[in-house]
Amino acid sequence: MARRRRGRSSNNNQHRETPQNRRGRGGGGGGPRKALREPAPFARQTGYETEIPHEKLTIAQARKGTPAQRPVRVYADGIFDLFHSGHARALMQAKNVFPNTYLIVGVCSDELTHKLKGYTVMTEDERYEALRHCRYVDEVVRDAPWTLTPEFLKKHKIDFVAHDDIPYTSAGSEDVYKDIKEAGMFVATQRTEGISTSDVITRIVRDYDIYVRRNLQRGYTARELNVGFIKENKYRLQNQVDKMKETVRTVEEKSKHFVNRVEEKSQDLIHKWEEKSREFIGNFLELFGPDSTWVSFLCFRSKVTKCLGRKYLVTTVLQKI
Repeated sequence: MARRRRGRSSNNNQHRETPQNRRGRGGGGGGPRKALREPAPFARQTGYETEIPHEKLTIAQARKGTPAQRPVRVYADGIFDLFHSGHARALMQAKNVFPNTYLIVGVCSDELTHKLKGYTVMTEDERYEALRHCRYVDEVVRDAPWTLTPEFLKKHKIDFVAHDDIPYTSAGSEDVYKDIKEAGMFVATQRTEGISTSDVITRIVRDYDIYVRRNLQRGYTARELNVGFIKENKYRLQNQVDKMKETVRTVEEKSKHFVNRVEEKSQDLIHKWEEKSREFIGNFLELFGPDSTWVSFLCFRSKVTKCLGRKYLVTTVLQKI
């Protein structure tokens, strides 16, 4: 029972659903489900009725496989509060324990659960519907018994009961599955560690303030959340402070981004200025430096002038002679 392990009854072994499994859906008495487009039906109040002989099976026979019209009827029960992956994996194992399985899931009522275990988050109707929409479930039994009796097993033509094999003490019994195990009708599943209804509730209780503030922001009233006037205003003030912090953080990020862009632009301008400066200096030196064209031109001009001056002087002297 998922209730008896607080939602931990499931496994780490994942089995594929075989064509036989799919043929088995609905073949156990609830009517065929159309390609998983319809939720699983509820069990009839009168139990399972069929014209096909329902002979008792051994585990060895069930493992070999049975005809399509005679699937192995496996029963798994629990509370299934806050239905989660741990529940789903437990049901997946139960569905795939035999090649041709019709999985019946019993869900205990609110009255019985609150009396023997404790208060639930979801109502019994919500829990029934959660199970009806699980792909591994072929049929749901409402108001399931806490301890399975021969009359109940016979009424629903149950071949085997699936659950993890850790003994569970409840309702005055050291192990509620003791009789089932002794009758050879018990098949064990493995639990999934790290996920359970109690774990989920613990997370919510641990972070209670966060979730109250979250729901106040989403429009729930303090009355709906069972929060007093002082706490309500405290949470609303905290929300306002958080908004201000977020605004400041956003402004800081934008400011940093702006400063980074200005810095990048400044660096680009400096690099461009340096490049232009080097280009200007290079051009200047090319024109006016020691080895520049301009200096060479001036030297050439100076030499030409000197030569012309000497020629003129010689000509003048010769004329006077």
